[in-house]
Amino acid sequence: MFTGIVEEVGFLEKLTLGGGFGLIEVNADKVLEGTKIGDSIASNGVCLTVLEIKSSSFKANIMGETLNKSTLGNLKLGDKINLERAMKLEDRFGGHIVSGHIDGIGKIISINKEVDGTWFTISSSKDVLKYIIYKGSISIDGISLTVAYVDEEVFKVSVIPHTLENTSLIDKKVNSFVNLECDLVGKYIEKLINKKDDTRNTQKASNITMDFLSKNGF
Repeated sequence: MFTGIVEEVGFLEKLTLGGGFGLIEVNADKVLEGTKIGDSIASNGVCLTVLEIKSSSFKANIMGETLNKSTLGNLKLGDKINLERAMKLEDRFGGHIVSGHIDGIGKIISINKEVDGTWFTISSSKDVLKYIIYKGSISIDGISLTVAYVDEEVFKVSVIPHTLENTSLIDKKVNSFVNLECDLVGKYIEKLINKKDDTRNTQKASNITMDFLSKNGF
């Protein structure tokens, strides 16, 4: 699990794609401290398992599903990557629960700078937007942010100068794509509600009654 608080901005050193899979090498410094092979590092919000560690970089595999759901496969050499190591139990919980499992991709359709922050308006599919709520949390390229507006087509976030200057958002432009992960809570609630509804529908559809069982020798 992660918190959406970016520890460091690395950059892409190498990306090899083929056969529906990928191998990525990311230049880094801080997130390599104490990291071992097999540990998890969120890279632009995507949970990657460390395959190899060098003095100033790490390598990881990218599965086919990850390539389809995220922007990692479209990165170019030198592109900035938001990095965060998996959280420790004793750490402060500064953001929100982020799994590193991307729900979909968003497209930045406007960027408006103001004195105290920068507004990003992002469009996405209805499958993603249905989990986004006003004042709720959203992970954008691994950054924990608060939703300031949402409708059926777009949502908006306001990014403070510190976050803008210390993440990859500083380089984003209109029409740039970003990885989105919605708050886990909504997805769990939906699953439980649907399961209850299925159970009720099954019970209503049943023709078995006590009278039927009695007549048939039960």
